[in-house]
Amino acid sequence: MTVAALELSDVRKKFGQTEIIRGVTLTIGKGERHALIGPNGAGKSTTFNLISGRFAPTSGVVKLNGQSIAGLRPFEINRMGLSRSFQITNIFHRLSVFENLRCAVLWSLGYKYSFWHRLSALRDAKERADEVLELIGMQHRRNSQAGLLTYAEQRALEIGITIAGGADVILLDEPTAGMSRSESDHAVELIRKVTAGKTLVMVEHDMSVVFGLADRISVLVYGEVIATDTPEAIRNNRSVKEAYLGTTLDEHAEEGALG
Repeated sequence: MTVAALELSDVRKKFGQTEIIRGVTLTIGKGERHALIGPNGAGKSTTFNLISGRFAPTSGVVKLNGQSIAGLRPFEINRMGLSRSFQITNIFHRLSVFENLRCAVLWSLGYKYSFWHRLSALRDAKERADEVLELIGMQHRRNSQAGLLTYAEQRALEIGITIAGGADVILLDEPTAGMSRSESDHAVELIRKVTAGKTLVMVEHDMSVVFGLADRISVLVYGEVIATDTPEAIRNNRSVKEAYLGTTLDEHAEEGALG
């Protein structure tokens, strides 16, 4: 029996008396590209936070590669092989592109909290950071201060940071938000390349991105998964169409985003 990369079983989350996530059950296979979509306020980011350890579930089971991670802290989950990006770009603005990536690879190479290693002398960290730099196509920006990059470049850098530590499960939270169509198309190709052979779970509003990347799609509405299926089946699902205020997913795709 193949162990799933991620498995959520009847996961619930309350804030006070308000139940935001209401019994989410979801299985994501290894190597799968899975999109989580839904109207604003559906609970997508909360679900991401429950998976990555930012929030602990009120009840239910969350497993990563067959091991329970519910209630673990984010850094503990990261060390078990899961990494995520955020809606708001999360980089070290005053460091160079290369320095950002080098920071991201240190723990995976065995460099923990150490005051006696000179970063410049860590050849393996340099080589790994340069590998990621080439993978995300930013060699020409190697020594640029991260805070001076364009928005699209900063998002690309954050994706590089997310995959730099070698995690096999990658969570991307709205990776193309705020991008132009050409920037978004470039980001899709980048995501496809850097997550090859890995498990990808993404929250995304842009339906052209979702249908261009996902093997399967789950639709979250009011904290519940109302459908999980292939992109084509989701496109034709009546309940899903009704969840988007009577409009079709094709119309949303033409608009470029869901509200």
